[in-house]
Amino acid sequence: MTTQSNTPAGWYPDPHGAAQTLRYWDGAQWTEHTNPAQQGAGQVPQQQAAPQQAAAHIPQQQGADPRVQRQVQRQAGVAAGGAGGGTLFTEPVLVVNQKAKLIELTNEYKVMDQNGRELGAVTEVGQSALKKILRFVSSLDQFMTHKLEIRDAHGQPQLVLTRPAKFFKSRVVVTRPDGSPVGEIVQQNMIGKINFAMNADGRQVGAIKAENWRAWNFAIVDHADNEVARITKTWEGLAKTLFTTADNYVLQIHYQLPEPLLSLVVATALTVDTALKQDSRGWG
Repeated sequence: MTTQSNTPAGWYPDPHGAAQTLRYWDGAQWTEHTNPAQQGAGQVPQQQAAPQQAAAHIPQQQGADPRVQRQVQRQAGVAAGGAGGGTLFTEPVLVVNQKAKLIELTNEYKVMDQNGRELGAVTEVGQSALKKILRFVSSLDQFMTHKLEIRDAHGQPQLVLTRPAKFFKSRVVVTRPDGSPVGEIVQQNMIGKINFAMNADGRQVGAIKAENWRAWNFAIVDHADNEVARITKTWEGLAKTLFTTADNYVLQIHYQLPEPLLSLVVATALTVDTALKQDSRGWG
């Protein structure tokens, strides 16, 4: 199974379904090398030693932010864990905090790891002056097309999310910066607990399932309905809740995922807010 991936080389749960088995990912494709899951997976297969994981160099970051750690551990209930690979696609926990604004004309988010170190950002692009005026004077946000870029710590685009104008159900198209398709996230229902399907190459590879009718928290499952990640909305504070449009989320990925599921899961933390929460607030 060859994929276009940002996932670093290493041992991961066998995507072919073998129980208690790890399979080696060489950074571009799954290899024939396997190990029992209970054994240490520190060794790299002989012929795979060259393509070691090449995580991009991240600019020097400041120390841990106790506010973000509190958001992750106390509000989202995620236990403190070891450091990941330092990128948007190699960290087990992503903290997504929307920039607080009294009136929202452009969607902007900061993306951090579980200790508050900045990994990237998400910003809305391609808005015309007329569109900003309409967002200012009306609540027609859901009827407009939104396009967002997920950027790394260097400001380089990694994924592009496009949500076409919606009337009832949302659909978000996820692509690489060069325009090559990753997949789509499609709202399945409007009544009850909101669910989204994650589709790629004409098949469903996963789903996003709201855990209550208010759709604050979501479980993310693979094609076999196994939970692989979780999105938890965290409280932004009374003042922000009442007077701004800010939304804060914690995305916890339970284990390293293959592509395109990994990119779609990373995109969901932004998709849920743009596709659903913006409309439910009624602020426009």
